[in-house]
Amino acid sequence: MKYETILYEVKDYVAKLTINLPDMRNPLTEQSAGELLSAIREADRDPEVRAIVITGAGKAFSAGGNLNEFKKNLEKTAPELYFEGRGSTELFKAGAEVRTPLIASVNGPALGGGTGLVAMCHIAISSSEAKLGLTELKLGLVPFVIMPWVRRAVGERKFLEMMLTAQVFKAEEAKEWNLVHQVVEPEILEEETMKLAHQVASFSPLAVQLSLDAYFQSEQMDRMKSFDFLSDLRLVSFMSEDLKEGASAFLEKRTPQWKGK
Repeated sequence: MKYETILYEVKDYVAKLTINLPDMRNPLTEQSAGELLSAIREADRDPEVRAIVITGAGKAFSAGGNLNEFKKNLEKTAPELYFEGRGSTELFKAGAEVRTPLIASVNGPALGGGTGLVAMCHIAISSSEAKLGLTELKLGLVPFVIMPWVRRAVGERKFLEMMLTAQVFKAEEAKEWNLVHQVVEPEILEEETMKLAHQVASFSPLAVQLSLDAYFQSEQMDRMKSFDFLSDLRLVSFMSEDLKEGASAFLEKRTPQWKGK
C-alpha cells in the first residue's frame, strides 16, 4: 500500500512506522490515523516482521487530534461523525488485536491522542526531552477513545488526575507512572529503540504471538477459567517446532533458527 502520511520501512525483522507530518507535529488526522492502522496491520501480516516501531518525524511524536478537523466536525451530522470516527477507534483497538509487539519510540511531544498511542503500544521508550499529557479538556474535549489504554497504564486515580488537570509532564514522570518503560537521551533514542526491537525480534515469532494471545485473551476472563484457557494454549507451544529448535539450540550453544511453527 502507498502511504501519504506514514513512512513505512522494514529491515532486519523490524518494521518502522513514522508519522510523517512534521510541520503539523504529526497529528492523528482522519487520514494519518487510517494509514497508521493500515501500516500496523500490514506489518502484522508480514512474516518478515517480528517487531513494529512507531515514531514521529521531526521534533514531535504526535500532537494528537487535528484542530482544523475538529472545527469541521461542528458542521457534520451525528451519523457522519460516527462513521468517520470509527477509523481512529479501530486504530486504538489495534493494540489488543495485533500479535506483533508494538514499540513506541517517543522522540518528542506526545499529547492527547499521542499519549494514547504511547499507552497503546506494548513497550514504550522515550527521549528525555519528550513531554506527554492528556490536554483535551483545555479544548473542551474528552479523551474518550484513548481512555482505556491510559487508565490501564497509569492506574485509576492517576488517570483521573491526568485527565482532569490536563497537565503536560516530562518523560521521567511518565516513567514513574508506567506510561513509558525507559527514558534515554535524545541522541541515542533511535539506537536504543532498535536495540530493544531487535531483542524482541530475536525470539521465536510463534512464542511471541502466543504470549500476546495469552495476555489479551485472558485479560478479561474469570481467573479460574483463564487457567484452563492458558493450559490449552500451552499445548500449542509444547508441540511447536520452535520449542524443539529453541531447546536444541540452547543445549548445542548456538543461535536458534526460528520457523514460527
